[in-house]
Amino acid sequence: MGKLVPFLFTSLGVATVFSFFLLYSPFPSQFTPKQGFDSVQNQQHLDQDNDHNNVLPKPQHHQDHDQNIIHPKHQMSKFPKQPSFLFSIILHFSFHFHLLKIKYFMFCSVEESCDLFTGHWVQQLRRSMYTNSSCATIPDSKNCFKNGRKDNEFLNWRWKPNECELPRFDPKAFLEMVRGKKMAFIGDSVSRNHMESLLCLLSPEETPKDIYKDSEDRFRTWYFPLHDFTLMTLWSKYLIVGEERMVNGTGSSIFDLQLDKVDNGWAKHLPEIDYAIISDGHWFFRVMYLHQGNNLTGCVYCGKPNVTDYNVSFAIRMAFRTALSHINSCKNCKGLVTLLRTFAPAHFENGAWNTGGYCNRTSPKSEAEIDLGSSDLEMRSIQVEEIERARKGGEKQGKRFGVVDITRAMLMRPDGHPGAHWGNQWMKGYNDCVHWCMPGPVDYWNDLLMAVIRKESGLDS
Repeated sequence: MGKLVPFLFTSLGVATVFSFFLLYSPFPSQFTPKQGFDSVQNQQHLDQDNDHNNVLPKPQHHQDHDQNIIHPKHQMSKFPKQPSFLFSIILHFSFHFHLLKIKYFMFCSVEESCDLFTGHWVQQLRRSMYTNSSCATIPDSKNCFKNGRKDNEFLNWRWKPNECELPRFDPKAFLEMVRGKKMAFIGDSVSRNHMESLLCLLSPEETPKDIYKDSEDRFRTWYFPLHDFTLMTLWSKYLIVGEERMVNGTGSSIFDLQLDKVDNGWAKHLPEIDYAIISDGHWFFRVMYLHQGNNLTGCVYCGKPNVTDYNVSFAIRMAFRTALSHINSCKNCKGLVTLLRTFAPAHFENGAWNTGGYCNRTSPKSEAEIDLGSSDLEMRSIQVEEIERARKGGEKQGKRFGVVDITRAMLMRPDGHPGAHWGNQWMKGYNDCVHWCMPGPVDYWNDLLMAVIRKESGLDS
């Protein structure tokens, strides 16, 4: 941002000089309109099962809430040429206003020394950029208000880094930034939740076309024709190959993981992707048998004699290492920007999802209330360590890596989940404390995403 200051001040100086040149020119009528001005107005639970139409309703562009109206006086004897003076004033402040918009929307960046991920939630009344009725792509399972949630105070908080300000997401600037690009969200249904938030945040600017959906609605592609931007979600439980054991044709919730084999369901798309937003984690908390090559190397939660017992952290580390190593070895992926979105914590209280656990809070926790020794932060640390490991090798090959670190901030947001308001009539009595209401705190992830993309794509330099 510091590099933009000279440009902004120079531009404002030029505007000022030009305005006063018009004001005091001996022939102002050559530069100004002949008509006078009476007034000037400035205007301005881990699965998805919802279908949507191919083309959504056209977006309604919102106008600025504050409209500044200038009513110049009809008699201004101090200045002999009314049109010249008024036109110069309007030109000057209009140019100033547009420069400020450019500064914020197109060049807004964060100082490199600022840690965006360490901070606190501050209460602030501000409108969501979309509502549960204005965004046609919100899945029913995330549409908490439609499903009966009554409180809305959880919307009135913003993330405040300790050392700076995090710019709010701007759809116009984002779409310009990714013009002609392809972006994929790779991971489980929480990754899908993140993509769905982005889709809604972009909807006021352009209506996307729904151009692809597989038979299980796990792979989805949206296209923004005005910006030639493609947004994809690529489903993967583990990022690596993971197969569920079947018993009499029914899933057993026991998985065999191939620690050294990447899941080709997402990996085959890498050469066509410009931005890969990678995440995972919630599927690792179950019985898993771990394999390398043709050998069983251990298990998680199996409790079998003569089988090495590993913890979840080991399985997570190996899965991310294999996935990121594959990205680094991709020969046709030069220029790929890979961003890790760190683990998003669940907030079940007094039980798990299937033993009566719930999440019915209506406001954030404070920093003092979160458990700094939690497994959520341990998983986050492992993921960050692995992407930093990949960064060291990948940058030599023209690949970029970055982190969208949401774990600590989201540990403070137990109020952001659907809870009982997830609309599944076949699972009444169960609460969703894994996914996130839309709109809600999940939208903050895209404030961070935009800032990190600017940095990792070199747009802040």
